[in-house]
Amino acid sequence: MKYILILLFTGIVANAQLKTTSLDLMPWPQNINLTQGTFALSKNFKVNITGNPNPRIFVGATNFLRRLDNKTGLFFEQGFFIKKNEAPEAQVQINCVKNGKIGLYEDESYQLEIQSNKIIINATSDLGALHALETVLQLLQNNGTSFYFPTVMITDFPRFTWRGLMIDVARHFQPIDVIKRNLDAMAAVKMNVFHWHLVDDQGWRIELKKHPKLTELASDGNYYTQEEIKNIVKYADDRGILVVPEIDVPGHGTAMLTAYPEIGSKTVNLNSNSIEGKTQVSGITSYSLERNAGIFTPTLDPSNPKTYQLLSEIFDEVCPLFPGSYFHIGGDENEGKDWDSNPKIQEFKKKNKLANNHELQTYFTMQLVPMLKKHHKELMGWEEIMTKNMSKDAIIHSWKGVNEGVLSGSSLINAAKNGYKTVLSNGYYIDLMQGVADHYSNDPLPKNNMLTDAEKARILGGEATMWSELVTPLNIDSRIWPRAAAIAERLWSDENITDINSLRKRLKGISFRLEELGITHIRNKEVILRNISNNQKTEALNDFSNVCEPLKIYSRNSGGTEYQMYSPFTLFADACTPDASDALAFDAVVSLYLENKSLENQVSVTPFLKKWMDMNTKLIDLSTNAPLVQPLLPLSKSLSAISEQLLLSIEKKQSLNSVVLNDLLEQCNSKNHADVELAVYNSLKKLIK
Repeated sequence: MKYILILLFTGIVANAQLKTTSLDLMPWPQNINLTQGTFALSKNFKVNITGNPNPRIFVGATNFLRRLDNKTGLFFEQGFFIKKNEAPEAQVQINCVKNGKIGLYEDESYQLEIQSNKIIINATSDLGALHALETVLQLLQNNGTSFYFPTVMITDFPRFTWRGLMIDVARHFQPIDVIKRNLDAMAAVKMNVFHWHLVDDQGWRIELKKHPKLTELASDGNYYTQEEIKNIVKYADDRGILVVPEIDVPGHGTAMLTAYPEIGSKTVNLNSNSIEGKTQVSGITSYSLERNAGIFTPTLDPSNPKTYQLLSEIFDEVCPLFPGSYFHIGGDENEGKDWDSNPKIQEFKKKNKLANNHELQTYFTMQLVPMLKKHHKELMGWEEIMTKNMSKDAIIHSWKGVNEGVLSGSSLINAAKNGYKTVLSNGYYIDLMQGVADHYSNDPLPKNNMLTDAEKARILGGEATMWSELVTPLNIDSRIWPRAAAIAERLWSDENITDINSLRKRLKGISFRLEELGITHIRNKEVILRNISNNQKTEALNDFSNVCEPLKIYSRNSGGTEYQMYSPFTLFADACTPDASDALAFDAVVSLYLENKSLENQVSVTPFLKKWMDMNTKLIDLSTNAPLVQPLLPLSKSLSAISEQLLLSIEKKQSLNSVVLNDLLEQCNSKNHADVELAVYNSLKKLIK
């Protein structure tokens, strides 16, 4: 009894000192009231479900218990849920008023109350209850001897109804386990839309029983069977996630045209056997799968009735696999070159009074609307589909920004003003390798916007986009997580939750929770570094990776290296990530040192400099039996050299040659080595100035 009292007292003291700023909650709840008390976990911990929920809550509650048990090792007595009200005496009571429907505008709110002897979850739908269980898992605390939850009252609901993640499986195919573990991660941070980019120039990834040529000729054998797709859709449903498929047309059409060249727009030169890398077969230009990244000319022929017949048959087979109400048809990056050079298509434009290719594409897209409505689907497309004649039922997906020469998010505002529902991805392109602060500061509804309430309501939310030109199953998780969690918070939490320091602190905790779910962003880094080191020690490589970041905004293909779909993605740049941890830490201590050059602040800066000098020595030694280390040495040597100079200045108070320092600084700003850049450059620049 004395031991139990000590444990209870320890828990109470721990929570008395706990503040909301200590919690690693993400997304941050709308309202939270932390009180002084604890709920102590024991092996008798049980859950009970009442109300009228969808059976997915039984899956969710079972997963909740198993994850909590794995974390605490308490050997809970309760196993799997199969029915309501099976443990009325349970400490956790979940009440769901109704069966939640997967889709937009469903009530996802919840109320969570943790008392010292019970946990109460009330939710309108089971979707809200699933979110509440994720919050409970994030609230778990421990001391040296036990696990507990703080007593708390939380009322929570999402700010936006569309909180999505897109994964492109066309350029680099992603196996089922990759998709499922990312669905688990999405649910953990309360994302609710999985946009599945299934078709592009580099591959067709859907089994079609009536059109087997699509996978036989255009998939390299990498595709999902219809049963696998149904399984993933069910898996997503159990986690409260809507699956939105994408078949990109009329551009990005190489894969489809590889199987059905007769619906392509390219004209045939009857006097030649070769046309721009494509071969002529029986008067029809044939196509082959694209192996490079980029924008390509193969485009479906909008003047050919067979085009619409084939698409209708494809939709008839694909739509039933996805019970959700939305279907993404792409519609982006069609340069129209093949249309311009095709006399038949030009004549078709004149006949139908279509002034330009944009109007021709609208004509094409409008033919798809009834095909999808037949299956109770709303059409969604990238912003290029928006014209004066486009159906107002379409959802506009905003993606262009400064990189494309337009004002960031301008198409989102224009779509809302013009009566379209719209989703923001500009600013959420996580494949650009930008830091988390860039994404976190990007709001679908920025302050001081001039939209009416009706126009604001048309902005459904946002979506992180993971294009896969530079990712494989080995490194894809490190490109999505944990940054996508910050985007999830931007789309769920109050607009005033913007503290970047709080975000960074909480991301560290969330990152480990994502690993517990199976996300490989942490563990696979070591796999890549072992490959680079030739199975030698990876300590120096890991240290260097913590100050380096991959080149940003699609600049990795520069310098004569061209990454193709079969190129190696096991190099140093593939191990590095945005927000290099030591670079962030170094910048913080440099700022403190420059404010006050006290001895205390000095000794916070100098260990970094000494570490990088030692690291360079180790990398040089490592390179004698590891060829893949060689490309790193120029940057490492530059960092070591400038660190040595700065140490002389800081510790020895020596005056340094500014010309030499600035030359070394510019060497540290090089982007010509190993497809990475030194993330400490700006901090070094501050020190020198």
